[in-house]
Amino acid sequence: MDDLKEQMKDHFIKYASYVVLDRAIPSVVDGLKPVQRRILEILWRQNDDKLHKVANVVGQTMQLHPHGDAPIYEALVNLANKGYALDRQGNFGSLYTGDPAAAARYIETRLSPLAKETLFNPEITEKLPSYDGRNFEPVTLPAKIPLLLMQGAEGIAVGMSTRILPHNFVELLEAEIACLEGRNFKIYPDFLTGGIMDKSEYDKGLGKIKLRAKIDIKDPKTLVIREICYGTTTESLIRSIDEAAKKGKIKIESINDYTSEVVEIEIKLPRGQYAEELLDALYGFTECEVTLHSQIIVIKEGAPWETNVHEILHFNALKLVEFLKKELQIERDRLLEKIFYKTLERIFIENRLYKKIETLKTLEKIHETLETALKQYRRKLLREPTEEDRERLLQIPIRRISQFDIDKNKDEISVLEQAHQDVEKSLKNVKKYAIGYLNQLLLKYGKDFPRKTRIKAIEEIDRRAIETKEIKVGFDPETGFAGTKVSGAVHFTCSNFDKLLIFHKDGTYKVVNIPEKHYFENVLWVGVADKKTVINVVYKSKETGQVFAKRFIVEKFILEKVYSYLDATAELQHISTDPDATLTLIFAPKAGQKKDSQVVSLKDIPVKGVQTRGIRLATQKVKKITFS
Repeated sequence: MDDLKEQMKDHFIKYASYVVLDRAIPSVVDGLKPVQRRILEILWRQNDDKLHKVANVVGQTMQLHPHGDAPIYEALVNLANKGYALDRQGNFGSLYTGDPAAAARYIETRLSPLAKETLFNPEITEKLPSYDGRNFEPVTLPAKIPLLLMQGAEGIAVGMSTRILPHNFVELLEAEIACLEGRNFKIYPDFLTGGIMDKSEYDKGLGKIKLRAKIDIKDPKTLVIREICYGTTTESLIRSIDEAAKKGKIKIESINDYTSEVVEIEIKLPRGQYAEELLDALYGFTECEVTLHSQIIVIKEGAPWETNVHEILHFNALKLVEFLKKELQIERDRLLEKIFYKTLERIFIENRLYKKIETLKTLEKIHETLETALKQYRRKLLREPTEEDRERLLQIPIRRISQFDIDKNKDEISVLEQAHQDVEKSLKNVKKYAIGYLNQLLLKYGKDFPRKTRIKAIEEIDRRAIETKEIKVGFDPETGFAGTKVSGAVHFTCSNFDKLLIFHKDGTYKVVNIPEKHYFENVLWVGVADKKTVINVVYKSKETGQVFAKRFIVEKFILEKVYSYLDATAELQHISTDPDATLTLIFAPKAGQKKDSQVVSLKDIPVKGVQTRGIRLATQKVKKITFS
C-alpha cells in the first residue's frame, strides 16, 4: 500500500507539472502555449506566402503535438481570432455571436506579416526533440513584440490558473520604448469587442476592470447596443436581458438582433418606459456590464511566475534587446565573412594566382601552392584562409575569372564595409537600436491596431435603488386581509423592499414579506417593519387586574418567525403607534379613595426592548380604561 501511495504521488506530481508547463500556462518569452507554438512553427516551415488549408496545418502539427487533432484545431482558430499572428480566409466563427468556425477542411490560414517579421529567426531559436524524437521544435520563439500582453491568455492547470487580459499593440510598443528610455508608463487592456472600460482598479493586472457595452439611444423609445463586453456574446447578452425582463427588473417590448459584421441589438420599450431611464437598469441587471478579474501567472525559466503586466513588459523589453543583439552579432559575422571572401576572390583573380596551379597534378600540391601564394596577402585579409576557403577559389569557373570586374568588386566590398560599420555602431548601443526597431514597427503596423475599448470612469450602480418602487399596502381589520391588492380601512405607502410587521391579538407578532393578498388570523395591527417605529402597548394582568404599559421598537427579527410581545397572563387593552396617545384609568370604587380616575400620557414611558415587562400605571384596581 505504501508503494502504491508513493507511486500515485510521483505520478500526480509529474502530471501536475506537465499540465502547468506544457499545456495550460503560456511562456513569458513568446506568450504562447506549447500547442500554439507548434502551430506557428509548422506554418513557418510551410511558409510560401500562400494560404494553407487548416486541416493540412493541423495534420502537420501532429508531428510535434502528442495529442489529437481537435485541440490543435481549436487552438489554431482561437489564435487566428486574436488578430495578430495569423491571416484568415473563410469562416473562423464570430467573436460577437459565438458561432463556431467552419470545419478545418473549409478554412485557410497563414502567418501574418507581423508574425513573420517579429517571431522567427532559426539562427537564434533554441530547439529540443519533439515528443517522439523524430523532429525538433522550438523551446520558445524569439518574439520581438510583447505577444503575451497583446493577445492575452487564459488557462487552468492543476492548482493554479491564469487570466491575462489583451492590450493594445501601439500602446504596448510605446510603453516598451518608455521602458528602454527609463521613463514611466501605464498600460491598460484593450478588447477586440470594444466597449467602455473603467480601469481604476486594474492595478497593473493584479486587480479588475469594469466593462460596459456601448449603447446608443436611437430615440426615446429605442436603444441600440453597438459593442458588447469581452467574454460575452450577443446570444448570452440577449438571454440576460430576457431573464431580467422576466424577473421584473426591466420592462421591454421587444428585442431584435441584427448583428452581422458589427454588433447591432435593438431594444424597443413599452408605454411608460423611456430609453434614458432604462440605461442604468441594463447595466445593473444584464451582461451590458461585467467585471473582469486579472490573475497573471506565466512560465519563466521553466517555472511558474506570478507577476504583473509592468514586470512582463520590462522582461519583454530586455528580451528584445537580447534578441536584437544576437541578430546583430550574426549579421556582423556574416558581413565580415562576405568581405573576407570577396577580398580573397579579388586577390586570387587580380594577381593571377590561378596561373600557379594550372600545371599541378595533385589536389594536395594545389592547396600547398595556393596556401603559400596567399601568405604575402595576409594583411589584406580579415583572417587566415582555410582549406575550405581555398576549395571555394578552385570552384570559380574560367568564364567568371575572365569577366571579373575589379572596380565592381571594390564597390561591393565598400557597401559591405559600410553595412558592417552600421552594425557595429548599433551593437555599441543596442537599446537605441531596439527603440528604432520598435518605432519602425509602429510606423508600419500601428495603423492596423487602433484602440477599440474606450477608457472612462464608470459610476457604481446602486441596483437596489434601481429596483426600489413605491407600493401601497392595504389592511382590512374586519376581514384580516392585508397586501398590495387589498382595499381596506387602513392604507400606507412603502417600498417593494420593505417587510410587514404583524401584531396578533394573542400577544404574538411576526415579520413577513409584503404579499399581494393574504389572510392573517386574529390580526390586530399591520405596519412597516422599519426598525424605528415605536409601538405603544397597554395590557392588564389577568391575575391582579393591574394595568401596565410599555413602548418598544422591533429592531431584530427573522422572517416568518413568531415572537411574543405579551406573556400568557396578560390581556391586551391597547396597541398603537401614536406618539401622543393618552389614556384615562377609571378606578373601582373603594372606601377612603381620594380620586376615582387618572390620566396617563404614554410618551412619558421610556422605550425599551420588546420582551421588557411594562410599567405599572396605578396601584388601585382599574374598572375601565378609556383612550384619547
